[in-house]
Amino acid sequence: MPRTVSSSFRRPALSAVAALGAFALTTLPAAATTTPAQIATSKTNGVTYLSSLQAADGSYAGSGLSNEWAFSAFAAAGTAAVDVTPGGDTGKNARTVYRDLLSTSGWPSASPVVTDYERATLNAYAAGVDPARVSASRNLIADIYGYWQTSETGYFGPSANFNGTVFAALALNGARTQAGRIRVPQALRDAMITRVRANQHSDGGWNHSKAEGNPGQLAAASDIDMTGAAMAALCVSGVPATDTDIVRAKTFLKSKLVAGSGAFNAMFGVNTDSNGWAVSGLNACGINPQTGDFLTSQGRTPVDFLIAQQFNPGGGFKYLPGDTGPSAYASIDGLRAVAGGGFTSAPPVPVTAGAPRWVGQSTLTSGTATKLALTVDDGTGALKVCSVALTPTGSTTSLGALLDAAAGAATPSGCVTSVVPSAGAGAVTSLNGTANSGSDSWKVSVDGSSFTTATRETTVGVGDTIAVRRGA
Repeated sequence: MPRTVSSSFRRPALSAVAALGAFALTTLPAAATTTPAQIATSKTNGVTYLSSLQAADGSYAGSGLSNEWAFSAFAAAGTAAVDVTPGGDTGKNARTVYRDLLSTSGWPSASPVVTDYERATLNAYAAGVDPARVSASRNLIADIYGYWQTSETGYFGPSANFNGTVFAALALNGARTQAGRIRVPQALRDAMITRVRANQHSDGGWNHSKAEGNPGQLAAASDIDMTGAAMAALCVSGVPATDTDIVRAKTFLKSKLVAGSGAFNAMFGVNTDSNGWAVSGLNACGINPQTGDFLTSQGRTPVDFLIAQQFNPGGGFKYLPGDTGPSAYASIDGLRAVAGGGFTSAPPVPVTAGAPRWVGQSTLTSGTATKLALTVDDGTGALKVCSVALTPTGSTTSLGALLDAAAGAATPSGCVTSVVPSAGAGAVTSLNGTANSGSDSWKVSVDGSSFTTATRETTVGVGDTIAVRRGA
């Protein structure tokens, strides 16, 4: 089977998506059928089970679809990855081992796809590793930018594999800066929102493959899993839960509820993974999965179903209701959803003495090649997005050096064709042939900061996400 963009998000046994992350929704009303105490017990036991999956060398990640998704489940449940150790060996804590893996030149493979970097971004962020500053040479945000489709604005990776774009939105919007800012500009967020909306099926849900422009695909039955992921992608991009498309998605999910159990009747039947994805989509949108539309006529909710799938005190979740043992992937998906998670969450404060909440490269390393994420918006709607390769000569670089490098070493190409002034210092007066005019001038934002006058000497540091735009 040829490797596709969607392959790294599929459950091997069912060829369906198998991953999620965490946006917290932990406060449940008194009317909920599963109580806060039951959820607390589920989280405690679920963390115990996922901790048991750690290898002796401290690792979770491996080839293909691996247990690294446990990091965002841990975060949703309030456990820091740096606190997860094999036999108490803090030198092999899960965060350090994962960061070391992502820093290697051989990761992810000789033929990477965009979802490799999206998966890593979501999980690194939840583990407390700044995804843009994994190491002096590894910037996962820039890696994702390199898959921008210049001929299909808003898509990341081949558009036929729509899930690559959904997870780009989840990763780029969900993995915020250490200060809590969304690091990508609104123009990029809007482009992704447009594509996600265009792929919504007539029944209100989504599927893994592209539907935009294809009446047959738009009319096809939607998938529970991708509906959860796509509605989360919209919500983390700033779309409110009251938006028409979110309401349509919610109505689709409601129509698939099984009254007697609270499960969703998914494409592959009732199962923990699909239920987990749907609940995570609701969580990410701030829609409580235990009340209102998701409390069935028989008084059951999707969280009730997930709790019923968990073995206690062992803590693992079974995949199918009839299974007699736990599944690692189902346990990750189930715990993350029960804990109130969407598709990633900020890392909890560690309990390990001296362990910081965040780790990341602090400066550029002179002579070490790296990548930086760049967007150029001239105000006409022709947004350019690229990953820029450069080799710094100091601990920082400059906007001028970044723009100069982009002219010859950007992926995709064409992000920058010309800069005025072409050397020295001073305000950027023209970019790609579009000059300042009156109040419309070139401005720059670094890691989601406010836009200010773009100058060649503007400092750019390791992992900075740079947005340049022309406007008032």
